[in-house]
Amino acid sequence: MRFLLVLLSFLLLVGCYETQRNCADFKTGTFEFEALSGTEVFKTTIVRNDSIEIDYFQGKTDSSSIRWINDCEYVLKKINPKNQAEKKAILIKILTTDKDSYTFEFSEVGKTKTSKATAKRIKP
Repeated sequence: MRFLLVLLSFLLLVGCYETQRNCADFKTGTFEFEALSGTEVFKTTIVRNDSIEIDYFQGKTDSSSIRWINDCEYVLKKINPKNQAEKKAILIKILTTDKDSYTFEFSEVGKTKTSKATAKRIKP
């Protein structure tokens, strides 16, 4: 009986917990995130307004258009792709938000393999 009561209490607590997602707070601003590639960590800086995202990575700058699906999902498409790989659109899904950061997953549109990262706001 005691076990059943503990189990029900746990299920109620888990069921009531909802991950915070204030995605609209992160539609614009300047952000940084780090990604691991092999054994190296690479830092990317992103400057985003409602319709354009500019990425700064290893001394290079890339611009992408943004098409918002909803407050937590958008599609990036390179404005001036240099090859076939850069022509592929990227789907970004914000999974959780915090005061000054958000965790997101990204993948090529139509692909099931995703990667995750956390971006930190460095300017509003």
